[in-house]
Amino acid sequence: MLYNLLQLSDDWLDEVGLYSLLQVFYQLEFRAFAAVLLSFGLVLLFGSRVIRWLVRAKIGDAPEFYRADLNELMARKAATPTMGGVLLVGAMLVAIVLLADLRNRYVIIALFVTAWLAVLGGVDDWLKLTSARRGPGSREGLYAWEKLLFQMGIAVVAGFFLYRYAADNELARVLTVPFQRTYRPGSMELEPGVVVLGGVAFVSIATLLIAGTSNAVNLTDGMDGLAAGTLAVASFALMVLCFIAGNIETAKFLMFPYLEGVRELMIVTGAMAGACLGFLWYNCAPAQVFMGDTGALPLGGLLAYIAVAVRQEILLLVIGGIFYLELASVILQVGYFKWTGGRRVFRCSPIHHHFHLGGWSEQQVVTRFWVLATILAMVGLVSIKLR
Repeated sequence: MLYNLLQLSDDWLDEVGLYSLLQVFYQLEFRAFAAVLLSFGLVLLFGSRVIRWLVRAKIGDAPEFYRADLNELMARKAATPTMGGVLLVGAMLVAIVLLADLRNRYVIIALFVTAWLAVLGGVDDWLKLTSARRGPGSREGLYAWEKLLFQMGIAVVAGFFLYRYAADNELARVLTVPFQRTYRPGSMELEPGVVVLGGVAFVSIATLLIAGTSNAVNLTDGMDGLAAGTLAVASFALMVLCFIAGNIETAKFLMFPYLEGVRELMIVTGAMAGACLGFLWYNCAPAQVFMGDTGALPLGGLLAYIAVAVRQEILLLVIGGIFYLELASVILQVGYFKWTGGRRVFRCSPIHHHFHLGGWSEQQVVTRFWVLATILAMVGLVSIKLR
């Protein structure tokens, strides 16, 4: 908004002598890092107030939501307020609206995806946390199929519009494979063997990735600071990808798909990273608040949407490897349990609980997963040059 207002007020600002001071907003990199600081500051500023409101509203985790073999380990979390996602998402949206170009189509879709999934997560959290007040037989959250239906619905919409915008641009429809050059050195001609996706394949991949990552981040949000810290690392890595994909010279040098306009998503990734870092102030052990589905669903979905927009779906599987490890552990555990009639692969899933029950302290699990997330992000970024 500030960027758009600046464009409309160039002449007036020049007359009053403010143009030279405010023209820094024309620099996208400045706005991106300003988004980091602004969202971080907003979370810190309003964090205590939001937490007090959640406590007064008795919006906290109920102990019955934990497995029996986790009760002792997780008992202290029972009274910790959840739905902290309202703080995370609120700070992000304010930073994006103030600092991004609101005419940019990629930013508009990002706002829509974030808001949609935040409302979905909020409804799910609210139903879970008020079920006791509503008496026996009341619903404890949305049914799994309802949640998945709405996740896939917004994913299809986002994928459709991304494909529609890419209709006349092959680079915006390529399937980027690690170590494979997108186009020949010194030219913008596609390399032989590069796959250009059709509409059905493009939207299907976008749908699976957005819905899957949304759920994967939600599963990761089971220990103090685990999801927020890992999301911050992945967000900064995606900020780098947005810069490369939106800069024609850098993209050409790295043989990376160039996509006009996606550089504006640096502000979205910056706002997400800053909000997650600010949230860690209150979410680090012992946590004062949890993000809940209200935060986990939109942040996961937004992460995947940005990866689809910059044509780096496969690279996201590396950068966000912790999230997909958590998701895979649940799928494997449930599938093996049903197949064998009650046997387990892990002590408990998601996999962070497996290590916790195995003797690692919660802080050890979280810190080691952060280290792995950082290493995976570095591997993903370094692989860009290996083409």
